[in-house]
Amino acid sequence: MAQPLLSVNQLTAGTEDTTILHGIDLAVAAGETHVLMGPNGAGKSTLGHVIMGDPQYKVTSGTISFDGEDITEATPDKRSVAGIFLSYQAPVEIPGVPLMSFLRTICDKRPELKMKTKQFRARVRELADQLDMDASYLDRELNVGFSGGEKKKVEMLQLLLLQPKLAILDETDSGLDVDALSIVSRGIQAYREQCNGSLLVITHNTRILERLDVNRVHVMVKGHLVAEGGPELIGDIDTNGFERFESSIPTDTANAGSVA
Repeated sequence: MAQPLLSVNQLTAGTEDTTILHGIDLAVAAGETHVLMGPNGAGKSTLGHVIMGDPQYKVTSGTISFDGEDITEATPDKRSVAGIFLSYQAPVEIPGVPLMSFLRTICDKRPELKMKTKQFRARVRELADQLDMDASYLDRELNVGFSGGEKKKVEMLQLLLLQPKLAILDETDSGLDVDALSIVSRGIQAYREQCNGSLLVITHNTRILERLDVNRVHVMVKGHLVAEGGPELIGDIDTNGFERFESSIPTDTANAGSVA
């Protein structure tokens, strides 16, 4: 059997005061699309941030391996260079940093993505056009004054530009109207077709999944992965919700704290 691109083994993690994730096992192969679902507060976003190396969370046991390397202790920038991408529920604004300069800087960190200035600008404008993004936004400060939909377009632009091996999309559909959701879905589909990268889509809403060919679905409740199945599980959850999964949680940790 081929080695998974991402392998999370018996991962327990949380903040200094609270354990949020309990013994998580998750494997994503190259080219696969996995979906992580669960109610609000299940710990889904925490898992995405822990995989990315967010320093506000501490791993107390278990390991994370990516592309054959143990990255449990690696810094976020090293994980990014290795090929992991994380989109945020609420992308931050960075005053004083033009979007185009930001994109150029992160590309320069990846030797395989370095381009001459003219070629780089042409590529970024091509992607912006593909995402129906006004080219004038490229010269504005990163996310400053952008609407929620515009911020998500910027993330899709980064995704297509960086071509990561694994993209973790954390509630990317949150707060989007129908038009913005359509564009974001188009960006995700373009990533799958052009880069053949792996996806871990974190959501409690099935709308963004309609255009994706999903390989596996994982259900998280209160920091525990309690169920796994094929894409048919999405429709089942859409109809019946998450309540029945709570009985699968070990009684000694059922009341443990958890967040998004």
